[in-house]
Amino acid sequence: MKTLNISVIPGDGIGKEVVPETLRVLDTLAEVHGGITFHYEKHPWSCEYYLEHGVMMPDDGIARLQQTDAIYLGAVGNPKLVPDHLSLWGLLIKIRRECEQVINIRPAQYIEGVKTPLAEPNHFDFMVVRENSEGEYSDAGGRIHSGEDEIAIQNAVFTKKATERTIRYAFELAKKRKGRVTSATKSNGIIHSMPFWDEVFQEVGTSYPEVQTESNHIDALAAFLVSKPKHFDVIVASNLFGDILTDVGAAIMGSIGIAPAANINLNGKFPSMFEPVHGSAPDIIGQGIANPIGQLWTAKMMLDHLGYEELGSLLMNSIKETIGEGIKTKDLGGSASTIEVIDSIIKKLRFSAT
Repeated sequence: MKTLNISVIPGDGIGKEVVPETLRVLDTLAEVHGGITFHYEKHPWSCEYYLEHGVMMPDDGIARLQQTDAIYLGAVGNPKLVPDHLSLWGLLIKIRRECEQVINIRPAQYIEGVKTPLAEPNHFDFMVVRENSEGEYSDAGGRIHSGEDEIAIQNAVFTKKATERTIRYAFELAKKRKGRVTSATKSNGIIHSMPFWDEVFQEVGTSYPEVQTESNHIDALAAFLVSKPKHFDVIVASNLFGDILTDVGAAIMGSIGIAPAANINLNGKFPSMFEPVHGSAPDIIGQGIANPIGQLWTAKMMLDHLGYEELGSLLMNSIKETIGEGIKTKDLGGSASTIEVIDSIIKKLRFSAT
């Protein structure tokens, strides 16, 4: 029996409501299908923790995380208590950077029963692979002077190492899917970093003759995700472009409440981190109506990453069956509570084992 040690950080807002419920689902999955058990290292790191301790996480926090197989994060942020730049940089971004989670991946797919704004979704299913450590989100730059002479300089940093590993990850992923990689670029307007990105994309592509390739400028690509999303399989993008495209992906799915994300460590020195993208949703805290699907889809990605794809598929099938039967929260047009959605998924997991 394999025990998976998971660092659990419910965080803020609805993370504290949804994460404990989704752990019930993971435990049920382990119980009825066997082969693994879960051991949870639970951490109270949050904005409330900051108010008490003056930091979002303790000095040995990264060392504690390093002892586990994966990080399962709920949500970060409560601007009424702590400014966002302190909470995010003190916990989420700190973990991403110090645990060397250099790649971010986010899926987008049509799910029966979720109303999409697209007139013809055509069962799209694509994955965005985003460089997660540098690019346009580099902290290199600064501001000088004041008044009308004030100048702000933001440097985008693209290294060959980070660019190549991100693009190669996308090609490896495409080999397991439909075999097509689309590169997000803007080399007709950004004259240094994007031609560099294009060159690395072409170089890496020569090692994967079986994978189809194409490059789209980011503005056109954002439009194509709306007009022909089924065309895409794996999209690889820089930090900023990936950020934009993944939000488009969540929008065409019908709700940010179901969108998951994974922050991937490639060198094995630290765990990867899995999180929904819906945020802490302070407007619905305590109402029992938070959508748990994003967190559960995140758990599915965690299982896949840890080598338990079959369990991940069972979980995803139970999620889709529940939504397909109309058991869904208010943001998806339903009337079910968080717990009712969770109970339905657990019921389906138990039934699948009979």
